[in-house]
Amino acid sequence: MKQRLQFFAKAPEIMKAVSALNKAVDECGLEVSLLHLIKLRASQINGCSFCVEMHSREARRDGETEQRLYLVSAWKESPLFSERERAAFAWTEAVTLIADNGVSDELYAKTLEHFSEEELVKLSVALGMINTWNRLCIPFHAIHPVATVKAA
Repeated sequence: MKQRLQFFAKAPEIMKAVSALNKAVDECGLEVSLLHLIKLRASQINGCSFCVEMHSREARRDGETEQRLYLVSAWKESPLFSERERAAFAWTEAVTLIADNGVSDELYAKTLEHFSEEELVKLSVALGMINTWNRLCIPFHAIHPVATVKAA
């Protein structure tokens, strides 16, 4: 796939603001491992191969296991995730697919069993951030980090 445009070059001021928010999310105090997992799950839902590859690679670099990464897309059936991670995945799916069903009162209450209100705001902003990246990378065909690797 050929890159359509370089969004950093075409709109540097707004991309500077996007990058600043991204940095704030990365430094917000939520576990780095959790941030990797929710970024990966949202990117899977959105079909952003650039971000799926990047967040899988970064998670491995930071100590995440291959097995858990393989099972992110099947987290509901996997025993490898903590209750907090499972709550984050459920929240991730609801927020990423918000137009489908919104976020129910039941999910909100259940998520608050594992996250403080402050953490839930941070988690939601992190999801907004990865969804923003997905919505930049997909339509503009961001240069893929594995673009030089040929398909088998």
